[in-house]
Amino acid sequence: MFARLALAGAVLLTLGAAAPAERTGASPKASKDIAGACAGRDGWSDPAPPAHIHGRSWYVGTCGITAVLVETAAGLVLIDTGPEDAAPHVLANIRALGFDPRQVKWLLMTHEHFDHVGAMAAIQRATGARLVTGTEAAAVMRSGQAHPADPQADLLAKYPMASARVDRTLRHGGALTVGGTRFTLHANPTHSPGSTSWTWQSCEGKQCVTVAYADSTNTISSDTYRFTAHPDRVDAARAGLRVIERLPCDVLLTPHPGSSALLERLSGKAPLAQPRACIAYAAGGSDRLAKRLAREEAGQ
Repeated sequence: MFARLALAGAVLLTLGAAAPAERTGASPKASKDIAGACAGRDGWSDPAPPAHIHGRSWYVGTCGITAVLVETAAGLVLIDTGPEDAAPHVLANIRALGFDPRQVKWLLMTHEHFDHVGAMAAIQRATGARLVTGTEAAAVMRSGQAHPADPQADLLAKYPMASARVDRTLRHGGALTVGGTRFTLHANPTHSPGSTSWTWQSCEGKQCVTVAYADSTNTISSDTYRFTAHPDRVDAARAGLRVIERLPCDVLLTPHPGSSALLERLSGKAPLAQPRACIAYAAGGSDRLAKRLAREEAGQ
């Protein structure tokens, strides 16, 4: 599966220039200590204040789930939404930053699980935005039903999502350009068949960095699933980890902020940019996969 994605030619989608996203307030109201605000709380729906990431990129998720808002000259781009009950909170965070949610023009996503995109349909209705997915995630988002090859399929069947309208699909290496900002899709089917990372350039004055919103490196499953019985899934997971370790990655973001000390970094308690961050992130996933396979082979 992944080989076919990797060999596919890049597709470029471009949204023409338009007026910049307009703020409804005079200035952003971003938290300078989101780690402190979320201290002792890491639930998927636990409210978190919005926080500045870099340039025109903002954290608008919850204490336990990342959602990223990027301001461009042609409107806002939102990546991930959190679970269904987080929709009002994400919309409130967008407003708190001084934006009208209707300025969200495009929705992107990491992987097709209810804790990260369960609110996608609600956010789409509230904003009218168009949704872009990778090829493997599209059917799940349209149906709300888990991918049959997902190691967590049995568990996910208990948490169906509201179906969302998929407006575009991109293959590995494809890109969506909005108002001069290019969002590149990197298919990395480690956590799920549709797992996707995104990279884009963020600038503050003359200083520009590449932000990598890298999807989960965890290979977890429903209780009865055995990776050793699915060698194709293991190969896909390993291929996805190689994609993540090679990402252009000045600033690493992760779907669960705790996976990369993201809230602490946004609060200035650790450097926002860390050398070899994506390499270390992928290495941790490789180590966990190796231990999982060893346990299965030992009959545990």
